[in-house]
Amino acid sequence: MTAMPQTAPTTQVYRVYIKATPEAIWAALTKPEWTERYGYTGLIDYDLRPGGAYVVRPTEPFKAAGAAQGREVPDVVIEGEVLEADPPRRLVTTFRMLMDPDMAAEPATRITYEIKEGQNGVCSLTLTHELDGSPKLAALVSGQLEDQGAGGGHAWILSDLKTLLETGKSFAN
Repeated sequence: MTAMPQTAPTTQVYRVYIKATPEAIWAALTKPEWTERYGYTGLIDYDLRPGGAYVVRPTEPFKAAGAAQGREVPDVVIEGEVLEADPPRRLVTTFRMLMDPDMAAEPATRITYEIKEGQNGVCSLTLTHELDGSPKLAALVSGQLEDQGAGGGHAWILSDLKTLLETGKSFAN
């Protein structure tokens, strides 16, 4: 990755409103058959208990996109530990990005997902990412490196998740 265009906040908060049940949103966040369909198409594997591990492995399209940019994609692109799991309301994990050696050298960060049921079948999904000591990852997940081929970060992923749950199609369809 190249230099960051600006300093990204150390705590980033993203919220999206989705016309779906909390259970559907939870499944989309925690089941590989969903995570391979939106965002960067990673295959997530959770041990959903405090102290449990989780990893994200790349799909073939994910690997192909990396290769097209001249990047080798490792067999595990993200790893972490489950700190809290309260289905279908709250999930807290650590997070380490392993695709880039500089980001892999940064300390683990913390992500919290909160799902709140609203009215008329609409739920809010709030992602809070605490990124203290991880400026390169902060730039990546904020979308600041999008013009360098690194994608739109959390906002893009959550938008694609919302689109998939509400229409049955992701941005790639």
